[in-house]
Amino acid sequence: MKRVLVVLSILLGLAVSANAQGIQITEWMYSGTGCEFVEFTNMSAFAIDMTDWSYSDSDAAPFDLVFGSVFGVVNAGESVILTDINADTFRTQWGLGASVKVYGPNSNSNLGRSDAINLYDAYGSLVDSLVYDDSTGKGPRTQGKSCTIPSSNLGLTTASSSWTLASAGDVYGSWASTAGDLGNPGTYYGATVPEPAGMLAIFTGLTGIFGFTVRRRK
Repeated sequence: MKRVLVVLSILLGLAVSANAQGIQITEWMYSGTGCEFVEFTNMSAFAIDMTDWSYSDSDAAPFDLVFGSVFGVVNAGESVILTDINADTFRTQWGLGASVKVYGPNSNSNLGRSDAINLYDAYGSLVDSLVYDDSTGKGPRTQGKSCTIPSSNLGLTTASSSWTLASAGDVYGSWASTAGDLGNPGTYYGATVPEPAGMLAIFTGLTGIFGFTVRRRK
């Protein structure tokens, strides 16, 4: 009985942790030849509505740039893009389909070599943030080459010097844009997002085991 309760508690904790991640900053690049961009990915198992969420750089000002309805409902595992150029131009440069949600152009909070990425929900609450500065060892120099954040480091608020720049055909499937920049915007390869149906099956199975154990004890 106690073992079942321990297993149930552990799996419930893992499920809560997976869903608590929510929308994460997963990739960024500044001052590329063709553009700069930030990728946000829904790392939870459920859809999240990003309507009226906002972004700010080192100013850390909620509602500095409001996405409106461009991103809307973001499905589990889906990535969306913020860029400084026209959305269609960005898709063309990177060979992305129309289904990839892109907000652009962002012209009032462009990124620099030493900067910050701050994401806020519709109420102005901070959802995720990342401070980087390659001159002080806070991450690689992402000028024209993006950096994908490893899945084990999602949620860190300061970039790490151990993170690597994109290269064609790397573990994240990076490629060169028509402008010569390197990255993999639009899809995050760093983790497998748990499926709601799979999680429900786990809970249902555990409930059955738990109930069977109780009946046997009775």
